[in-house]
Amino acid sequence: MWQSVALVADADHADALSDALLAQGAITVSVEDAQAGTPDETPQFGEPGSPACDSPPLWLHSRVIALFDPAGDDPHALSNRIAAACRSIGIVAPPDIHIEDVAEQDWVQLTQSQFEPIRINDRLWIVPTWHAAPDPAAINLALDPGMAFGTGSHPTTRLCLEWLCENLRSGETVLDYGCGSGILGIAAARLGAARVLGVDLDDHALEAARSNAVANKVALELRHSRAPLNETFDRVVANILTNPICVLAPLLTARLATDAGRKNTSGRLALSGVLETQAAEVIAAYAPFLPLRVAATLDGWVRLESAAS
Repeated sequence: MWQSVALVADADHADALSDALLAQGAITVSVEDAQAGTPDETPQFGEPGSPACDSPPLWLHSRVIALFDPAGDDPHALSNRIAAACRSIGIVAPPDIHIEDVAEQDWVQLTQSQFEPIRINDRLWIVPTWHAAPDPAAINLALDPGMAFGTGSHPTTRLCLEWLCENLRSGETVLDYGCGSGILGIAAARLGAARVLGVDLDDHALEAARSNAVANKVALELRHSRAPLNETFDRVVANILTNPICVLAPLLTARLATDAGRKNTSGRLALSGVLETQAAEVIAAYAPFLPLRVAATLDGWVRLESAAS
């Protein structure tokens, strides 16, 4: 039996307590909102550069949970070690310490059980490799959770996948900016795109996208965001975060295809990773380049689209 230790710390001590518990031999330590599941729960929607991210603390009170080796101390000795960890960071009176046994489990099987096939619509499913496809006649993307964002479970990913299903025509070209796991680009290729380019600033994401493309037997071009990007595309999709989406307005709009011999844009743009409360900010950032509208919402997130030509 593993030993799980839980105690509550204030905002000034939560991070330091985590380090102190690791120093006392904890295998893992997690920090969560002590008020989670109550009316006082504080959700976190911050992103780099936003006030919610740059203004600590995350929570006024955090529950710190540490897991200790089953071959370790008895509960009394373990309590003494936890108290020592508290004192080492200036907590003179240790808070209530809750210790419970946690049975050994098949952690791989437990993790896999949390990821079931995801139905996007009648046409498209996301299926982990350890599952059989629920609908063999549909387009089934083989994708496992990994280091890069994008398994199909997040509302913003679903919003973008629905957009591709509804708007992508066979033979068109697609730019997936901020490709993460490559899920959107792979879906575009399976939906009939003639060419798909995925761009990301994270080398791990590009590696994950490359591996996932091979697993799905599709051709996916990949490029680091610092490399030149001059081509235009029939469809441009970006599922990132509000701040970088706003900064990227000139670049992304310039990548939209134009009608031959005309100045009007024929390419279509879809953006997500944007909360409903942030939609107006993004629309204003793109207004000098092209009009956007809120086309779909899901669980507090939106998909913004350019108008059809």
